[in-house]
Amino acid sequence: MAGHRDHATLQTIATEIGVTPSTVSRVLNSASDSSARRWASADTIRRVREAAAAHGYSPNPQAVGLRTRRSNLIGVVVPRLQDYVLATIYEGIDEAARGEGFATLVTNSLDDPKKHELVVETLLSRRVEGLILGDAHIDGTYLDTVAERGVKFVLVSRRARDFISVTCDDLMGGRLVAEHLLATGRSNIAILAGEAYASTGIDRTQGAVDALRAAGVDVPADLVVHGPFDVQGGREATERILARHPLPDAIFATNDFAAIGAMGALRDRGITIPDDVALVGYNDTALAAALPVPLTTVRSPMHEIGRRGLALLLAMLRDEPVESQRLTPTLVIRESTGTGRRAPAPAPVTVRDDSVPQRGNARGVCHTLAACLDPPG
Repeated sequence: MAGHRDHATLQTIATEIGVTPSTVSRVLNSASDSSARRWASADTIRRVREAAAAHGYSPNPQAVGLRTRRSNLIGVVVPRLQDYVLATIYEGIDEAARGEGFATLVTNSLDDPKKHELVVETLLSRRVEGLILGDAHIDGTYLDTVAERGVKFVLVSRRARDFISVTCDDLMGGRLVAEHLLATGRSNIAILAGEAYASTGIDRTQGAVDALRAAGVDVPADLVVHGPFDVQGGREATERILARHPLPDAIFATNDFAAIGAMGALRDRGITIPDDVALVGYNDTALAAALPVPLTTVRSPMHEIGRRGLALLLAMLRDEPVESQRLTPTLVIRESTGTGRRAPAPAPVTVRDDSVPQRGNARGVCHTLAACLDPPG
């Protein structure tokens, strides 16, 4: 058999195990043994794969693509791959895709609608079978154009209008933060609301504001400050709040890295956390528990968002009905909100202290805690 290793064909394998060449082709081009069961028995699948391995035979992906008009490629667009949250979501996408026999192509849009349009065109020119988009703007900019062309796509992390998406339930996450801060006796609360075009910041802010209002606490509009979801953005937004207002007794940053920026700004003014100001972040990134004052934050299921997004897209490619999914967040209480001025109310979706960090790593964000608290520029 080894003598035929360089010359094996579908016919070689088919003759050897007593099936048709088309059966061999279908088995070898199936993404998994379970999908191959459409064409052959489990025993035949095993014998086909063993014979192909013994001959060193593998299908030519370019030839297969030309015959089937399929590329088994999924295109992914994110604002920035250095962003911890989107990098972790992408890891979930890629892991799930490989498990289904697909490969992924990922690119950055820098949250620029014009660049988004260009990178989507590039991915479509590579014959991707569908798209997963992590950079949607709340108004759905450009998504109508993609949909009108018949391209199948799923949004992750951010939602937009009625397009299919997989996100954290950010309204619930904002509500969890507000309820916790109220339970610790805080009532003068500022919010670092993130980018005005991103549903993540919009929903987290709205969830908190609604819960506070229901408890009789209003958040003035000028205590809701928009800015980038990063350390420098959080620092600048906090400095604007501290420059214009009496000191709030709590700050809710709708992103952990914005919370790290806030922590640096407060430290520079000699303001202590949590005695003077309680601080809460969002996402439970890897650095949150390791900060000088461990950060109370909302854990979003980032890796699972990616996996679910891929599963929804594959269902769409099979023309199956799909619905948007909102995954449940969890409040993680650490030292940045203290032990409270009164006992916090119990919450079933709350965990404390030594929470296991999410999968992924803080690539390209901050290499040290000092760099996070003291960003350049």
